[in-house]
Amino acid sequence: MAWLAAAKSFHLPAVDVTALRSRAPLAVGCFGCVSMAGAGIGRSSSAFRSKLFASLSISADASIKEAIQTDKAPAALGPYSQAIKANNLLFVSGVLGLVPETGKFVSDSVEDQTEQVLKNMGEILKASGVSYSSVVKTTIMLADLKDFKKVNEIYAKYFTSPAPARSTYQVAALPLDAKIEIECIAVL
Repeated sequence: MAWLAAAKSFHLPAVDVTALRSRAPLAVGCFGCVSMAGAGIGRSSSAFRSKLFASLSISADASIKEAIQTDKAPAALGPYSQAIKANNLLFVSGVLGLVPETGKFVSDSVEDQTEQVLKNMGEILKASGVSYSSVVKTTIMLADLKDFKKVNEIYAKYFTSPAPARSTYQVAALPLDAKIEIECIAVL
């Protein structure tokens, strides 16, 4: 049991895993996270270890979750929020290249839609109290992966070095036949 060895190296008391499984399945996973993330911390001061473990807490309390909504970006097209603040993170839903005032695409070109998507995303980030520099992960969905290079040229103007981690996919279809959709995660 690797977690038991890790617990000893952190000077943590042994834990009855059976009891944890029946009461809090998430807690079992947290021990795995701690043991993997904390190699070598056992030699650190106990004050540092306390802060490290305190920062690993996660809450599912609904009062911690806050919906973000701004009129400066297109309204959600369904039963979801433009963004959600939770646990010092911001989760921005997929953003399309719609003009907020009209609800219509800026144009049919992937370049114009990409520019509008990123402007809309910027407004959601601003309404959340952060900026593009706070974004740590983006996911881009393209109607045609051949547009990858065109999108990259525009994307690079908004996300400077170090650029966020990113995944890009070609999808079968996007809402309203969009050419591109981008979602992101930012730190608060």
